[in-house]
Amino acid sequence: MSEAINGNLSVKVAVNTDRMEWTSSPSGTVWRKRVHLVGEPESGQVTSVVRYEPGASFPAHDHPEGEEILVLDGVFSDEHGDWPAGTYLLNPEGFRHTPFSREGCLLFVKLRQFPGSEREHHAIDTNELEWTPTSIAGVAHKPLYQQSDFADLMRLERWDAGVDLGNIDYTQGAELFVIEGAFADEEGAYGAGSWLRLPPGAFHAPRTRSGCTLYVKLGGFAYLRSAGN
Repeated sequence: MSEAINGNLSVKVAVNTDRMEWTSSPSGTVWRKRVHLVGEPESGQVTSVVRYEPGASFPAHDHPEGEEILVLDGVFSDEHGDWPAGTYLLNPEGFRHTPFSREGCLLFVKLRQFPGSEREHHAIDTNELEWTPTSIAGVAHKPLYQQSDFADLMRLERWDAGVDLGNIDYTQGAELFVIEGAFADEEGAYGAGSWLRLPPGAFHAPRTRSGCTLYVKLGGFAYLRSAGN
């Protein structure tokens, strides 16, 4: 049966995952907090924070419409390698793996939001990347994924303490996930673990007292399905 969590793409959504309860997955040792779901509970489009207990694993499986993983803590593994905190993975259509974690890990995960067999597989240790200044003073970024012929762009952003970014207009929509630190805008404050989705044409005026590090996705609405709830 099709389900929806925050499936209405026309409204701004802000969720603090630190205030959510963990829910079980088909693997009894993998837990999740879903902030977005459209479709079947175990095969729909989903965005979630996922926790692997030490020794947890999933059976081998494919990833239709792709998978994106940002390792937040611990070490995530599959037969292709061991991926410590700070690793960014883009597993495109046709990718198959058997994931597990020896010591346990915490992940930010997106499923079925990256269609296209021409997408390149990415495995990046973001700890090895240099921060590049942007046109906004006090804001730097690390590129994660951008590929010609695809609308989405993903990056990490670092906002220095005391930065006021002014009005930002997201013409193609945006998703933000706070990895560490905190920021605020005219509608509220968002600490580590907060996820925001701003629809195309939305804007806000973010600022941060303490500084923060974010995952930022632009242009992804082109591949999302709306449930209209």
